[in-house]
Amino acid sequence: MADQARTPAGSPLETGSIPVDENAGDMSRFPPRGVPVFDGINRIGLWSLYMKEVRRFLKVQTQTVWAPAVTTLLFLVIFAVALGRSGREVLGVPFATFVAPGLIVMGMMQNAFANSSFTLLGGKIQGTIIDVLMPPLSEGELMAGIVGAAVTRAIMVGLAVALAMAFYPGVSLAMAHVWAVVWFGLMGAVMLSLMGLLTSIWAEKFDHNAAITNFVVAPLALLSGTFYVIHNLAPVFQAISRANPFFYVISGFRYGFLGRSDIGNTDAALVKSAIGLGLFNLALAYFCYRVLKSGWKLKD
Repeated sequence: MADQARTPAGSPLETGSIPVDENAGDMSRFPPRGVPVFDGINRIGLWSLYMKEVRRFLKVQTQTVWAPAVTTLLFLVIFAVALGRSGREVLGVPFATFVAPGLIVMGMMQNAFANSSFTLLGGKIQGTIIDVLMPPLSEGELMAGIVGAAVTRAIMVGLAVALAMAFYPGVSLAMAHVWAVVWFGLMGAVMLSLMGLLTSIWAEKFDHNAAITNFVVAPLALLSGTFYVIHNLAPVFQAISRANPFFYVISGFRYGFLGRSDIGNTDAALVKSAIGLGLFNLALAYFCYRVLKSGWKLKD
């Protein structure tokens, strides 16, 4: 009995190591620190972030959805009264019908930017940025949740603006090419959502955000052919307008309603612009992903 109770040489008790219970599982199966546990997409986390962002702007929907619709409608009233009198036509349609699609997509883009540019900036200022960065979400999932919520707000604003304009006398919102309305509307919303996310990463106070809004987004939107056709401009300003990505969004969106645009009246010209916008957004999304991956202005 004494020999049976004696501890064998080299046993775990003699060496000081702790035996592993086979029924309890091997601790070595856990990944090292810093290695993600999720192999695929964290669907629950992504959906939770998306719904958090959607509920954030829906709580104040009077300000975030309906107020932009009223403001955009005022633009239509002012410019239609000032420039649309005496039966003026642009691209073969009444001026109010010409300017309405541009105002709709402009409102969509500006509100997509406003939504995504607040998320991380608000967390920085309020000290709650850790609530966004700490959950087990990859950079791609974080970007997808924020951009998806911003696009959702853009679509809701676009529908609200279109509903308001549908009751305005002399405005026709009959769609000639549904694919162009859907594609260029989504591409414009995604582009401004990504720009807003980059602004939110860079900005450290609301003044920085306002500077990008007032000195970058607003001029690019207003000088993109929303209220005029670029053929009326001098050649040098036409070239500048064609270098503005907002121009392709607004002209392509307008083509979906009127069947005519500054880009061209053929499907080939519009398809080329649609592909170009898609590639531009892919490049912008990759750049935004790399910035998030680096942790610049977020984890310093």
